[in-house]
Amino acid sequence: MKRTHHCGELNESFVGKEVILNGWVNKWRDHGGLIFIDLRDRHGLTQVVFNPQVNQKTYEKAKNLRTEDVVAVKGIVQKRPPEAINKKLHTGAIEVHVHELEILNKAKTTPFEINDQIEVSEEIRLKYRYLDLRRSRLQKNLITRSNVYKLVRDFYHEHDFVEIETPFLMKSTPEGARDFLVPSRNFPGRFYALPQSPQTYKQLLMIAGFERYFQIVKCFRDEDLRKDRQPEFTQIDVEMSFVDENDVIDISSRLVQKLFKEIVDFDIPMPIRRMSYREAFETYGNDKPDLRFGMPIITLNEIFAQSDFKVFRSAIEQEGRVAAIAVRPADKFSRKKIDALSDRAKELGAKGLAYLIYKDGAFKGSVAKFISEAEREALIQKMELGDNSLILIVADSYDVTYSVLGQLRLEIGQELGLMPSDKFEFVWIVDFPLLEFSEEENRYVARHHPFTSPKPEHLSLLDSHPEKVLARAYDLVVNGSEIAGGSIRNHQRSLQEKMFEILKIGKKEAETKFGFLLEALEYGAPPHGGIAFGLDRLVMILTGAESIRDVIAFPKTSSALSLMDGAPSEVSPEQLAELKIKVETKRVND
Repeated sequence: MKRTHHCGELNESFVGKEVILNGWVNKWRDHGGLIFIDLRDRHGLTQVVFNPQVNQKTYEKAKNLRTEDVVAVKGIVQKRPPEAINKKLHTGAIEVHVHELEILNKAKTTPFEINDQIEVSEEIRLKYRYLDLRRSRLQKNLITRSNVYKLVRDFYHEHDFVEIETPFLMKSTPEGARDFLVPSRNFPGRFYALPQSPQTYKQLLMIAGFERYFQIVKCFRDEDLRKDRQPEFTQIDVEMSFVDENDVIDISSRLVQKLFKEIVDFDIPMPIRRMSYREAFETYGNDKPDLRFGMPIITLNEIFAQSDFKVFRSAIEQEGRVAAIAVRPADKFSRKKIDALSDRAKELGAKGLAYLIYKDGAFKGSVAKFISEAEREALIQKMELGDNSLILIVADSYDVTYSVLGQLRLEIGQELGLMPSDKFEFVWIVDFPLLEFSEEENRYVARHHPFTSPKPEHLSLLDSHPEKVLARAYDLVVNGSEIAGGSIRNHQRSLQEKMFEILKIGKKEAETKFGFLLEALEYGAPPHGGIAFGLDRLVMILTGAESIRDVIAFPKTSSALSLMDGAPSEVSPEQLAELKIKVETKRVND
């Protein structure tokens, strides 16, 4: 029986009509002579009824149905009795009285129940992912992802972009993480790399004259994972010629405006605000601030520069920072909770955490006795303290002070329920440092990547004070998650070679790894820049999912395993021999 309608389609306008439905048995119930099943497909549920008075043979056959059996039913659409109407379902006012049943396939008992409220380990869910994906929530997530694909493609085509695919088998180049390598059978001992991003290719497309390029592309990074990372992930990749930062930011802002309006009916106020990296770090403790709630970090160096409290004064004298956040109401935090926050601050790298409670016009707490009257008044004014406030203070190095307070702010905001899932706060972070010094490698490394252009007014600082150079880079952040990042590129060979020099990438190494790009820059490369959206993370936010694994059809575990099909797996000796590869295995002593 070939279906005539989907299981989420029928309503009272179909009453009296014969229909054929195909799907899975979602629930099975025997109610004293009548058998009811909820039939499910990806469009929804329809209640179907087996009545011996309609067809005795079909009724007897239905007694053998169990959940997840695949069936086809033919019957007449009838109105449900008023007391049986389910207003939560589109099909809740009707049911199908079946006179013909075909069992297309019987199902074994599933390792877990197919519903959105299951309590089962993620390992089991991923092992039986094809069953996990039958759940309504995950199907809705992937359908939303599909809708995002369409909206993205429609948007860029409407704005004169050309969709171009770039290779998956490419040259291994350093981009901040380890490459996945692919051995070549035709050239033994040589390897392709899977792309961490199409960075060099999209720059070459600008040199080729396409001016506006995009693609939805798979990228690969062999790095440590967490809930919002996978070894293979998807980017919305974009590059534009003859543009500056404002052009890329503007077109990208309009894309997210369209996506959030179409998918979750949320209007993003335009223009999206901008914030410098320095302001973000010193006010929120990171470069991806969650702006759904206040609790900003306030720097207190001016107030405590002459403090009698040695810890504060010493931090300032060593060019560190004394800073604080104010939490209300203070009486939600017992001494035990405050001690736990102090322990957490130490875990995060701080030497300690001081606290004050401001209530009824007076201060009390671990450092209250060290604070002068003038400092108290200045503190009240600077932090705009209201009654019943808890002030948490860190005195440490610049990086530690702000990063620790930023993390405490997020954890307290989560605990106090200050991060509503239906609220979206966007911000562009700009004016990033171009470089950061790696103590481990004893050299400067690129904050974004080595192709990012410095601000023109900072070119003279590249030799004398590289740490002060700001980049023509920009990140888009929503609710504390970076969903896109990009930059204006170096379009002149001399400047790109200068960047390699500062990064201690020698001329020979640069020529070996990037010679093709350096040469291309000499053939009339236009000014260009671009951006890449993390599509998985973007869909995760749009759907309210807790992990990107819930918006990817077949994800890997946190250790990059595919539990369903066993990848990565061993391969045959014959395959290895063809590739001229020998695998060494360590012997385990008994």
